[in-house]
Amino acid sequence: MDTMMPMGQATRRGRAAAFTDRTLLGRAALDALRKLSPAKLVRNPVIFVTEVVAILVTLLAGLDAARGQGFAFQAGIAIWLWLTVLFATFAEAVAEGRGRAQAESLRRARGEARAKLLVRADDRALWQPRGATELKLGDLVLVEAGDIIPSDGEIIEGIASVNEAAVTGESAPVIRESGGDRSAVTGGTMVVSDWLVVRITAAPGSTFLDRMIALVEGAARQKTPNEIALDILLAGMTIIFLIAVASLVGLASWNGRPPSVPVLAALLVTLIPTTIGGLLSAIGIAGMDRLVRFNVLATSGRAVEAAGDVDVLLLDKTGTITFGNRQAAGFVPAPGVAERELAEAAVLASLGDETPEGRSILAYARERHGTVAPALPEGAKVVPFTAQTRLSGLDLPDGQYRKGAVDSLSGSLGVAIPPALAEAVERIARQGGTPLAVGRDGVVLGAIELKDIVKPGIRERFAELRRMGIRTVMVTGDNRLTAAAIAAEAGVDDFLAEATPEQKLGYIRKAQGEGRLVAMAGDGTNDAPALAQADVGLAMQTGTQAAREAGNMVDLDSDPTKLIEVVEIGKQLLITRGALTTFSIANDVAKYFAILPAIFVASYPELGVFNVMRLASPESAILSAVIFNALIIVALVPLALRGVTYSPVGAAALLRRNLVIYGVGGIVAPFLGIKLIDLFLTLIGVA
Repeated sequence: MDTMMPMGQATRRGRAAAFTDRTLLGRAALDALRKLSPAKLVRNPVIFVTEVVAILVTLLAGLDAARGQGFAFQAGIAIWLWLTVLFATFAEAVAEGRGRAQAESLRRARGEARAKLLVRADDRALWQPRGATELKLGDLVLVEAGDIIPSDGEIIEGIASVNEAAVTGESAPVIRESGGDRSAVTGGTMVVSDWLVVRITAAPGSTFLDRMIALVEGAARQKTPNEIALDILLAGMTIIFLIAVASLVGLASWNGRPPSVPVLAALLVTLIPTTIGGLLSAIGIAGMDRLVRFNVLATSGRAVEAAGDVDVLLLDKTGTITFGNRQAAGFVPAPGVAERELAEAAVLASLGDETPEGRSILAYARERHGTVAPALPEGAKVVPFTAQTRLSGLDLPDGQYRKGAVDSLSGSLGVAIPPALAEAVERIARQGGTPLAVGRDGVVLGAIELKDIVKPGIRERFAELRRMGIRTVMVTGDNRLTAAAIAAEAGVDDFLAEATPEQKLGYIRKAQGEGRLVAMAGDGTNDAPALAQADVGLAMQTGTQAAREAGNMVDLDSDPTKLIEVVEIGKQLLITRGALTTFSIANDVAKYFAILPAIFVASYPELGVFNVMRLASPESAILSAVIFNALIIVALVPLALRGVTYSPVGAAALLRRNLVIYGVGGIVAPFLGIKLIDLFLTLIGVA
């Protein structure tokens, strides 16, 4: 079977090679030519009008050539009008081509996978070979060590280690088992050990791999509401300029010198917003591609766009805001007990504890007191933790060591907790921590403070989101006291404690009823209703099938903190579209000063005062504007694919920045560009 490049690796490499890979550029050039079909361009009104005008000017230039009249000027305009259309289709082709190699690799893997299908004959169950594309919904297949999982499904029996590198790019195998929140498997991944019986949950052509292929190729991308609205705006502007240019014929006819059709065509194309019209589709495709590079798949461009407008973010505490496991954060000795003595007893009580909490106690004692955990002595008896005793420890020939819930240890030893220690324990609980008492030979030595450790830098990330106008809400099953303490430490704006699926759903609906857009992450079946209700629902790849189907995005890395990056990518998409729209419209100001005086200066010499660029001739002015109009699309393709640099600032500051950089820049750049092209044309004697 062909070796598949991991998704994340392929897309990152694709980004770097976008403008250096000759194969990619060559294929994009061919695709750009195919996209010149009017049937395809009609969906882009601005570029469609440009192509119609290019056809008209080409025909007129051909008629002039047939009659033996001068046609060089008209031919020059026609050539650059065609290049304008070609550059626009090339931008879209490059955006689509960046994921094609990965898609082809995934398609080969999908087609070559084989399955062992359960069939019944003569009251016997048999496993018969089938092709992956022959499987239907509800089929049961057996997958053993070394087999490729043939399609998406739900494990109904067995437990196995699965390598998901083909999808996630992560080489470490993960455990998948029947029941619980880790029972979903993805077609194209490989079973490393043991076996699974899988019920197929995806019809042919709609598996996760199929959706991934369609997404990275751009074939499944639908126009978002904002894109449709912008298309309508651009179409309206095109109609307005078309009427305005047509009216110039009558205006100029009063003086007996109406401009020629090629000149009017050049004026129309340079005034309509061809720059953003040519880049709009590429911006949308690139936005989804940026998500794919973060190993996140969106089911539609609408989800990416919604992420950019989100103003409420629901985040699970465990694994997102905190590390997910309680860790030792302090030793509180009882009166008359040295802290080092307590630490040594805690280490011995934790020698047989393989839980993350137990290991954190050993690590904390080593860091704080240099207490190194000894090897488990000969004859030692480990006392495991049970839900009934809520204690664990170690029995040694020279003593008994216990740790556990304070009341359980006190009751087990038959002694009262010293008042000073009881007060310290209560303080730990009020601050959201978990106190564990430590005893030796019937004596309470003190307590260990366990707490959820907030991830480094998370407070700063939430501050950035706040500056973006996004309200962060921590969702946890902890009691209100613990939740409040962690929320204060993490810096979230609000929290939802002791949260049930119904409460999550109710919170989202309430926020949406106030006109807010809500995003949340989840992985379990109980998260499915809230994921479906949220405007942006980020489901974990390791989660259940119900969660993945309910969300409109899937995180292949199963990292809930990825939701923050998703929001930033969505905002970058909207900012890029807005910035390039501003630049495109601002371009027209300079083109007015280039073309309009050139057209009418012969009839109305007074208009010469508007020739502020001092262009060499009317022909040079018109041709320079048309050439600049085409070249600026190519110049902006890298920016459209990469995206405008995003920084977490408020809406007002963002608007000011865009107006200064892309508004003023959109006015200044054409003046400089058109003048330089005019000087070059004059130098080579073209105009």
